Amino acid sequence: MPSFVLKTNLARSAIPKDFVTETSKLIADILGKPEGYVCVCVEAELLMSYGGTDAPCCIVNLLSIGKLGLEENKSHTAAICEHVKKHLNIPGDRLYVNFHDMARQDVGRDGTTFAR
Repeated sequence: MPSFVLKTNLARSAIPKDFVTETSKLIADILGKPEGYVCVCVEAELLMSYGGTDAPCCIVNLLSIGKLGLEENKSHTAAICEHVKKHLNIPGDRLYVNFHDMARQDVGRDGTTFAR
């Protein structure tokens, strides 16, 4: 059920064609979850400012049932920042990653929740 949402002020044309699929693989890998449950969403061309400038920036929200925590989030942040810099050329000091550890009963899919 991992959900990765990236919001950026980059033009849509600046997002590589394979960014969503490569991000899906990354999220599955770092969280140790099946890729079949991973959802990736990219919102581009937003009016955004980071540090008082409109230079390229982004904000990421990563939701997961488990696999998040003090130590895990440090390595997740490193992997996500590296990925975003490599594919979108946004440096790590121009983005935030927000982690949301979801309770099973708070995530629905296929007519039920993960709490079953």
